[in-house]
Amino acid sequence: MAGSAGYVSDDGHRPRFGPTIEYALTLRERSNPRIAYLGTATGDAATGIAAFYDAASQARVEASHLQLFPLPNHLGIEEHLLAQDVIWVGGGSVANLVAVWRVHGLDHVLRKAWDAGIVLAGVSAGAICWSVGGPTDSFGVDLKPFRDGLGLLPYSCGVHYDSEERRRPLFQRLIASGELPDGYATDDGVMIHFAGDRFVAAVSDRPDAFAYRVHLEGGAVQEDRIEPRLLAG
Repeated sequence: MAGSAGYVSDDGHRPRFGPTIEYALTLRERSNPRIAYLGTATGDAATGIAAFYDAASQARVEASHLQLFPLPNHLGIEEHLLAQDVIWVGGGSVANLVAVWRVHGLDHVLRKAWDAGIVLAGVSAGAICWSVGGPTDSFGVDLKPFRDGLGLLPYSCGVHYDSEERRRPLFQRLIASGELPDGYATDDGVMIHFAGDRFVAAVSDRPDAFAYRVHLEGGAVQEDRIEPRLLAG
């Protein structure tokens, strides 16, 4: 699952798993699914790890995390990740995220997880990473194309489509020029569920938010709006 949604907050302070994460947890059909958090995109910031465990404490899950800074917290990274039901990847710098993963061989481990049917999910950088690439602010305040994703999904990925006004036109230009392949984009609050590389559904934790299929047709970029299923939560 990939998109622009994740935690929500009832009081504006304490995070909890939003409906889209809860949806991801149901895909493995376990009463207490195992979920691991990867916060590599923010350098394994302690605040991100703490927020994950705070949210997880309010759900019926077996929670863990994998950190790579300053060194891995698991001796058997592959064994740990392949024992999960859901692997959730936080936002941040997708360029740094993928580079560090490759140094540690996680690109190969995560492909094994993908092949094993483990749910791979994430928000923002944690969504772009599974695809070929997409617009990113990894290189500075000006958005630039990132084209070095893991490529598990053979599409490009656009996030924060409705909340950051520069992302939509750049995403369309990159597809029009052929710098990125056809892809999918999400408004904030929306996630897309793929089975393998096949689109299954779009789901949302808020009304009036959409997913989009963005593709080149007849020399022009077409944007097909996808109505997501609004999840209770």
